[in-house]
Amino acid sequence: MSRFWSPFVKGLVPYVPGEQPKLDNLVKLNTNENPYGPSPKVIEAVRAQLDDSLRLYPAPNADDLKQAIADYHGVASSQVFVGNGSDEVLAHLFNGLFQHGKPVLMPDISYSFYPVYCNLYGIEARALPLDENFRIRVEDYQGENGGIIFPNPNAPTGILLPLDGIEQILKANPDSVVVVDEAYVDFGGESAIALVDSYPNLLVTQTLSKSRSLAGLRVGFAVGHADLIEGLERIKNSFNSYPLDRLAIAGAVAAFEDQAWFEKCCNAVIDSREQLSAALAERGFEVLPSAANFVLARHPERDAGELAASLRERRVIVRHFRQPRIEQHLRITVGTPQQNQALLDALDALLQG
Repeated sequence: MSRFWSPFVKGLVPYVPGEQPKLDNLVKLNTNENPYGPSPKVIEAVRAQLDDSLRLYPAPNADDLKQAIADYHGVASSQVFVGNGSDEVLAHLFNGLFQHGKPVLMPDISYSFYPVYCNLYGIEARALPLDENFRIRVEDYQGENGGIIFPNPNAPTGILLPLDGIEQILKANPDSVVVVDEAYVDFGGESAIALVDSYPNLLVTQTLSKSRSLAGLRVGFAVGHADLIEGLERIKNSFNSYPLDRLAIAGAVAAFEDQAWFEKCCNAVIDSREQLSAALAERGFEVLPSAANFVLARHPERDAGELAASLRERRVIVRHFRQPRIEQHLRITVGTPQQNQALLDALDALLQG
């Protein structure tokens, strides 16, 4: 801590991302990265940008990317906002669309960046408990609030809230912005983007880090009513008018152009998730139903922290949250069949031992 820090900085509690270890020969199942690489068309598009044009600023509005997203989701480009990863998009919407002086509602088990943003922008965060099966209780999201946000599928549970549940929340909160964070929706959910034309208070965020294998490029976006998007643009252009570089824009556009690759990789992850969930259940784990590229599981006879540490000794890394209600669970990213088998082999040795 420096004496030059402001009192504001001293009071911040930053988000802690998943570990990115610098070790070889690891089975890395802790940060929900896609086990399959991006489309070859993405690599080709990025390489095509590696020329003298890098001396020039990128397109400030990333119009080509906005149009690609709009075409893919059947909306107007004026309904699309893009940012440097979905976390930047979330930061702008917390700052510009949630109302100060009223609590922002979110699940108690959810993306842990949400309360960090609330602290950063001086917004009250109100965590609403999931039910005993770790599902969102739609009826709890009523009453005066400054906004509502939740992941769908939820993270780290992986549980999906159907669109009719989202509509119930929207109808109960016509004067609040409702944000559905769909980082994992392509692995088994139906996007709420289908509802944006019916609900002017709905904003849907997505990322290209997961289902399109572009975590290294940092591209995220939001879709909603044009008035909401205009608000985000005002925030962006008061903070950083060039958030996406030339490589990211070109790669992201190419990712939307290769639907066959996208579907192939998503289907492979979904198939592996179901196989992994069944294999964990055979070994005595209780596995929550997941629509994401990870599973949340607990073994009733084994301490989750000890399991995570023992797996690490065997060069398999999973995520353990020291958080009430899920401290005895492990969040396991779905890997390739070979990676999943390495995890199961390590678990067999630990459980039998």
